[in-house]
Amino acid sequence: MIETMRSGAFLTRERLRMYPLILVIAYALSLGLLFATSHDDMDMLGRPLGTDFSEVYAAGIFVREGEPAKPFDNLAHAAMQKTLFGPDAPFYAWGYPPYFLLLAALLSCLPYLGALIVWQAATLSLYLVAMRRIVASKATLLLALGFPAVYVNLTHGQNGFLTASLMAGGLIALDKRPLLAGMLFGCLAYKPQFCVLLPVALLAGRHWRASLAAAAMLAVMTFATLIAFGSETWVAFLDSLPFSRQVIIEQGNTGFEKFQTVFGAVRLLGGPIPLAYVLQSTSTIAVAAIVALLWWTGAERRLRSAALMAATLLATPYALDYDMMILGPAIAFLASYGLENGFRPYQKLLLGCVWCVPLLARSTAQYASIPIGVICVALLFVAAVSRALGDRRSESRVVATTVPRGS
Repeated sequence: MIETMRSGAFLTRERLRMYPLILVIAYALSLGLLFATSHDDMDMLGRPLGTDFSEVYAAGIFVREGEPAKPFDNLAHAAMQKTLFGPDAPFYAWGYPPYFLLLAALLSCLPYLGALIVWQAATLSLYLVAMRRIVASKATLLLALGFPAVYVNLTHGQNGFLTASLMAGGLIALDKRPLLAGMLFGCLAYKPQFCVLLPVALLAGRHWRASLAAAAMLAVMTFATLIAFGSETWVAFLDSLPFSRQVIIEQGNTGFEKFQTVFGAVRLLGGPIPLAYVLQSTSTIAVAAIVALLWWTGAERRLRSAALMAATLLATPYALDYDMMILGPAIAFLASYGLENGFRPYQKLLLGCVWCVPLLARSTAQYASIPIGVICVALLFVAAVSRALGDRRSESRVVATTVPRGS
């Protein structure tokens, strides 16, 4: 049995087809039941379908009414959500920069349910395209759809598909189409906590054109929001940051069992806020240094991409279980490299565990206080880094032995 785990032989072609298929069918049945038991866009528990998407839709209504700063006013935003979904509707706070208001306004032109379906279908399609580009295999789409973070994202109406596709798309395009890559990276500014390591990687890797394209995209987006919404919207966003920090991050208003970060793990285990910040800062600095090393030394493209995506979750204090969508492309990058160059002992087992972890991370944290999500992310990061550095040392030794010595 140990040898089977070591080699990953248990992950047969048939199992890699059947397990995701079973999960996809389960997701479809669960979502069908959710919609069948809903009434007036509300589920049986009294929450809007797509829960978190309700904040996006409400924000879009404000924009179309000419009040783009109102989503950052919690009282006004809560009132709008109750107007749309009833007096007992729960409140979902808006914490995104004004960039996301552009998309929210477009989506709010549709009826709520239609907007939710369009939002999820469009961004899911982008994610699947990116995954297919990473691993050109017939099994890729089924494994990508069966990835449990997909179900978490669908039930929350969240933006994990968009985040994963933008980051993966940028990494795929980086070497051959750097301007496109930079534009995709620039669009990630709608979720700034996921951009912490991008400048580190791009500058260390000397990807100057992509860096300039990302900066230009960010400037264009900022200018567009200033023209469309006015500077007062940016002021409102900045004024809302203390609430996001104190209530959502430090107090864990959404529940620390949902956090998939070092900060969240410390708070889940009862650690005080200062300790959580110290350990999170240590993690951020450490992974930033390692990412810089990988990209500076020209580590293999797929390995450094996987390391960057895993490190992104280790570098931010705030990421929830639906944000684990970016692990899908990270797993795919490592799998693609392994299929061509072989897998290290236990690497297939690790990839399988990371693939499964979004299904278990929240419940394990909630009922056993074990932050297995961030543990698996850290192990994936270590696996990508060790493979990149190890293979690079092997290449150096091969080169050294083939260079003829002088007499």
